[in-house]
Amino acid sequence: MDKGLFLAQLSALVEDENNIIANLANISALLNEAIEDINWVGFYLKENEQLVLGPFQGKVACFRIDMGKGVCGTAALKHETIVVSDVHQFAGHIACDSESLSEIVVPIIINDKVVGVLDIDSPHYNRFTNKDKKILEEVVRIIEEDVFKKVCE
Repeated sequence: MDKGLFLAQLSALVEDENNIIANLANISALLNEAIEDINWVGFYLKENEQLVLGPFQGKVACFRIDMGKGVCGTAALKHETIVVSDVHQFAGHIACDSESLSEIVVPIIINDKVVGVLDIDSPHYNRFTNKDKKILEEVVRIIEEDVFKKVCE
């Protein structure tokens, strides 16, 4: 994936739409097309003390994840990106799809509060690199600025 081109596409995609769900649906589709060797990509949105399934691409997923539980809940609670090379080695991993072997979760933070997470799974061990982490964190910064902030302000 050409990082510059992808980030420009992402920004253009959300530029004129203010609906969070519509934007996240298209972003998950764009990520699904752009990232190789993944089997699930999508969003969980914070509701009270849980993350609730949002727009995604992939197999059926868990509806709700408690804060601090699994990779998604842990990333949200810690306010930090988590890269897991082998989900079977992550204590408390929530197995929504038995084919997923590695995972990356990037929290979406507005005004120092987590509003959701970007979650991506792969059927391969060690799929996500530090380069992937940096690009996906840039993707989430665009989501924070161009999707959430314009609706939340």
